[in-house]
Amino acid sequence: MKITKDMIIGDVLDMDAGCAEYFLEIGMHCLGCPSARGESIEQACMVHGTDCDELVAKLNAYFENK
Repeated sequence: MKITKDMIIGDVLDMDAGCAEYFLEIGMHCLGCPSARGESIEQACMVHGTDCDELVAKLNAYFENK
């Protein structure tokens, strides 16, 4: 499966919780809270001032190597 910036973070984490480290890297430490689990990757990147394309690329590389 290909990760896209419009995917909901909770859905991505449900696919494999091991990818949480990439969200933690951008300062998203409340991965269990309802807001974090319900927002898109793009929304999280905007809030945390992070390059969305870079995070998506890291996530896709992670899932490709699984």
